[in-house]
Amino acid sequence: LQLSDAPITGMLDTESPAMESNGDAFLPDLPVIGQTSPNEHTSSPELGSVEKAVEQFQIASAQLFQVEQPPPPPQPAEEEEPPQPPAEYRPEPGEPEPEGQEMTDVMEIEEPAKEATEEAIALEPSEFEKLFKQCEDNPEDFNGWVYLLQFVEQENYLTAVRSAFDAFFLRYPYCYGYWKKYADIEKKHENIQVAEEVYRRGLQAIPLSVDLWLHYLTYIKENSDLSDPETEGRIRAAHEHAVLAAGTDFRSDRLWESYINWETEQEKLANVTAIYDRVLGIPTQLYSQHFQRFKDHVQNNNPKHFLSEEEFVQLRLELSKASLLAMIGEVEETPIASEDLPPGMDDLVDPAKRVTEIENMRHKVIEVRQEVFNHNEHEVSKRWAFEEGIKRPYFHVKSLEKTQLNNWKEYLDFEIENGIPERVVVLFERCLIACALYEEFWTKYAKYLEGYSIDGVRHVYKKACSTHLPRKPAIHLLWAAFEEQQGNVEEARSILKSLEDVVPGLAMVRLRRVSLERRHGNLEEAEGLLREAMESAKNVTETSFYAVKLARQMMKVQRSLSKARKVLLDAIERDQTSPKLFLNLLELEYSGDVAQNEAEILACFDRALQSQMPLESRLLFCQRKVEFLEDFGSDINVLVAAYEENEKLQKESESSKRKAENGSQEPDAKRQRMEDGTLGDVSAAADPNASSAAYNSWYQQYGGWGQNSWGQYNQYAQYNQYYPPPPT
Repeated sequence: LQLSDAPITGMLDTESPAMESNGDAFLPDLPVIGQTSPNEHTSSPELGSVEKAVEQFQIASAQLFQVEQPPPPPQPAEEEEPPQPPAEYRPEPGEPEPEGQEMTDVMEIEEPAKEATEEAIALEPSEFEKLFKQCEDNPEDFNGWVYLLQFVEQENYLTAVRSAFDAFFLRYPYCYGYWKKYADIEKKHENIQVAEEVYRRGLQAIPLSVDLWLHYLTYIKENSDLSDPETEGRIRAAHEHAVLAAGTDFRSDRLWESYINWETEQEKLANVTAIYDRVLGIPTQLYSQHFQRFKDHVQNNNPKHFLSEEEFVQLRLELSKASLLAMIGEVEETPIASEDLPPGMDDLVDPAKRVTEIENMRHKVIEVRQEVFNHNEHEVSKRWAFEEGIKRPYFHVKSLEKTQLNNWKEYLDFEIENGIPERVVVLFERCLIACALYEEFWTKYAKYLEGYSIDGVRHVYKKACSTHLPRKPAIHLLWAAFEEQQGNVEEARSILKSLEDVVPGLAMVRLRRVSLERRHGNLEEAEGLLREAMESAKNVTETSFYAVKLARQMMKVQRSLSKARKVLLDAIERDQTSPKLFLNLLELEYSGDVAQNEAEILACFDRALQSQMPLESRLLFCQRKVEFLEDFGSDINVLVAAYEENEKLQKESESSKRKAENGSQEPDAKRQRMEDGTLGDVSAAADPNASSAAYNSWYQQYGGWGQNSWGQYNQYAQYNQYYPPPPT
């Protein structure tokens, strides 16, 4: 994909002098209280590809944030004593629902050490153990987590707090409000450094959370030594990281305003102008308000204070040249008497000229930004209806309304078609905050990134499957298929195995594992997986299903007719009511020379007719036996006997139907046909090449994996239509 190198309107101006860091390192370089910030900052490259966007919003936070957390400080003696057993816990009335704020990425949080957890449980009260055990047994019960976190916060027992919050964030890292609570508890215990690490972990998990960034900025301002000359640089770097991570969000206005207000307090007006230059090109909710405040900023200050020296000198030369050309009326270039202008940013000597120059500069500065504002306003207008349709931009376990889901789909389609890759990535990340529990959006995101970044696709799948959708098989299967496409067979095998451990008994997962091994030549392993599935099946129907799959593999892949026949015969011994087994055994026998296999084929028919299948199923097998003998039989006596048997079963069937019509109960065969479609399976199998047509309908209940188009052969369902009885 060839992307333009032109500056991107609506994104961060990465060439701005105020841009001191790029998005690839926004979390690793966050200032730590008590540490000095680097003296030099590298300018970030221009964002010109989706790879950069993916790095900024995903991979950087997952791979680069490797700062080891400091050990928690020793607790006071009084905190080491377990509290008295609490009264029965009751939720506080009117307590707000857990908040989840906007975010981009899921942090791969390290699982708490088992030793720490065991120590906590040994010391903590029984009520905590009870609540914690409930959450471990049912991690998808969000209310259970809420009760647990409220309990530990109320009891204020630090070890229990850490155990509970760390476990909670493994499952729900997008709940911004609980990151704030966790940090507040650490701060309450005077663990300033640990509290900051909690903020940093939260910001890694939710880089688009404007609220969490604002809380973090307030925290470092309150806990920094203002007398330290490095403090200002650390706070400025933190603001830069904040706008790099979340500044492109449509609702990020408060973050930009916080940055502007802080720079204004520091009397760094040139920095304020540079920040406005960036935000005026980003489609945000309060885009018009930003431009109005920028004009006030320009009108209330001297240009030499709010412009950089380079821009000020360049603007002065342009205005001087324009003024001189206007006076002499010449169109061609005219040399400018540079000696008439003061050096650098010094004021003009003539007061009248000085006032005129200042006003002209202000007018020119606003005029240039007006063009950027107009373009940005147009971009905002195209997206305003979609943004108005977003009623819940934060994470919650409750389902979204259908209108909300449709709005996200339409918004994404619009941005993919009309936007630039960076904005598409940002919108996907915003969408996956509110729609984190909907695998269709994760799948759409991964498919979009496939043409740009392999690591990005892998990160999306890992984030979805490891944290948000651990029990959803479809997206795990897609992830495994993706890894297999990339040649990571071991990774694909591990994904499928892990999914089967979490959600055992899914036929689609077991069959995907079998097909993976078969594709890579591990036929013994594939056979072992199918036999294991047969042994662990919950009922005979499931056993029969896997037996059919195993027999087909042995016949079609391993080319062993005898082994396949034995598998099906063993399965029939266990389940004599399943037409699918007899149909597949017939297909097996039909696959060879029917003249040579006549005895085996007739034996199969006889097994079916002597089985415990419903009457109507046996009638159809009998009709097919007559058809076979008509086409391929070598003994007329056998054909006549088969015809007589068919007549007998036909009369029994008609008698059963009459009884059902006179009574109120349907015959057993018809009831079974309606429930599982077995009768249609047999009637569809009246041709030598179609014995497994019915197998398809039965197989659909297992997710439709491996369906085949073997045709329909219902024309033989009524045998007497073609072979009327002889006259008597």
